Amino acid sequence: MVQWQIMIDPDRYIPTANLLSNRVILVTGASSGIGRVVAKTFAAHGATVILLARSVKKLETLYDEIEQAGYPTPAIYPFNLATATPNDYQDLRQNIETHFGRLDGLLHNAAMLGALTPLEHYALEQWYQVLQVNLNSAFLLTQATLPLLKLSSDASIVFTSANEGKQGKAYWGAYGVSKFGIEGLMQILADELETNTTIRVNSINPVRMRTSLRASAYPAENTATLPLAETLLPRYLYLMGPDSQGVQGQSL
Repeated sequence: MVQWQIMIDPDRYIPTANLLSNRVILVTGASSGIGRVVAKTFAAHGATVILLARSVKKLETLYDEIEQAGYPTPAIYPFNLATATPNDYQDLRQNIETHFGRLDGLLHNAAMLGALTPLEHYALEQWYQVLQVNLNSAFLLTQATLPLLKLSSDASIVFTSANEGKQGKAYWGAYGVSKFGIEGLMQILADELETNTTIRVNSINPVRMRTSLRASAYPAENTATLPLAETLLPRYLYLMGPDSQGVQGQSL
């Protein structure tokens, strides 16, 4: 796979106000944490954002905030990644096609931690659930929406990576395995789509962020010392917007 050179530092990227104007972007895990912040920021830069998560109440709150701010009216799509069937993903694709006609961006943000325990003692049901939410759903959603992304003149898929998916660490179990899988899925898809499509595929590693998932993994950590999700926004805007054309198969 060709690894294209990134010409700018994405952490110092300064987006234009209308960077994502007229774009339709689907964000998973949009009801809280990084997903919530990024979805609202996409809307602030002109995107029509499809907000996907389990909690209807939290999605409605975010919807109201986006609408009251005067950003493009978003769409809410309650969806449980842990229990969704292949037919549910096809229904989602059909709904997007009916209401928007295409998809210009897809951010895979939703994730669950599971247990931090030796593999020898890992509960099988939880293992399946973590892999379903963190990895299988990313494959199923990508496969279902690829026809809509191919209708865009400039589409971007962004996966969420993690340090635990780059170097194996004891006790990280299904979460670590799922993130190794995400990196592999991103690279394979990027290689498949770099020719004959306008779709670029990359991943972002949030590293040490002040999130509820990290708080669960490191309960004794002083979260006040960690950066907020807002510090990552230049990366998300860069990869989702047109200035990252030609960037393919990268993990930022």
